Amino acid sequence: MPNVLSKTAARVFFDGIFTEPRVAHPEGVAVHADGSIWCGTEWGDLLRIEADGSRVTRMGTTNGFALGIAFDSAGNCYICDLKHAAVFRYDARSGAVEKFASSGILVPNYPVVDEQRGALYVSDSRGNNNIGPGIFRYDLRTGEGGVWSTSPMDFANGMAMAPDGQGLYVVESDRSQVSYVPINADGSAGAARVAVSGVDNVPDGLAFAPDGTLYISCYEPSRIYRVRPGGGLETLIEDPAATVMAHPTNIALKGNTLYTANLGRWHITAIDLGAA
Repeated sequence: MPNVLSKTAARVFFDGIFTEPRVAHPEGVAVHADGSIWCGTEWGDLLRIEADGSRVTRMGTTNGFALGIAFDSAGNCYICDLKHAAVFRYDARSGAVEKFASSGILVPNYPVVDEQRGALYVSDSRGNNNIGPGIFRYDLRTGEGGVWSTSPMDFANGMAMAPDGQGLYVVESDRSQVSYVPINADGSAGAARVAVSGVDNVPDGLAFAPDGTLYISCYEPSRIYRVRPGGGLETLIEDPAATVMAHPTNIALKGNTLYTANLGRWHITAIDLGAA
């Protein structure tokens, strides 16, 4: 079955190979309320790219290795850091980047903000061949918390809140699947179940569109899948040469454009979903 989109629907939105600061192998990407595109780098830098792609600015750093990032409604940014095995928070008022939470998490990979419940959910990839609890939950005010979902996961990775706000979708990279964990009425985690299987072969990031379409990025091959409500898994777009899309990890939507970080290179990619 052919891809939904031609490779020409993807373009390099911002090339940061020689910029200062450099967009060094970005993994996390998120859209700010002002329309700018933010990402993290292998040096722990938190970068802001103008909405028109004209300039990049360093907003702060963890001095580590930044993985997934996410904003709250106040513009604070939560940064998962591999080197420090912790979540940092960029304070939108002061501009400070400080350690926010850790409490035993091994490989904090991706944060999801749940302001309704005052919680921050963070996936724990744990490392390859280390199956175990895959999601932590922290208090948004204090950073206190610990293991939330005890369902055994195999390299929990990107996450997304369900459109109805009643559960989390989480990638299990080493099982090539997306699982779903319900959020019970008391805030506890329900049992995980498989939501999408056969995501060949290393799924990484997730994003929901307003219409309920789920987009799934793959680190390998350089491919984006989509699952429309009531539909099956479709290959949206793929780059066999891994140049415009170079091992896309996290993804973020702004209108009809899907932005991808590219762990394999030094740029952010924009995909025109309207070309479908």
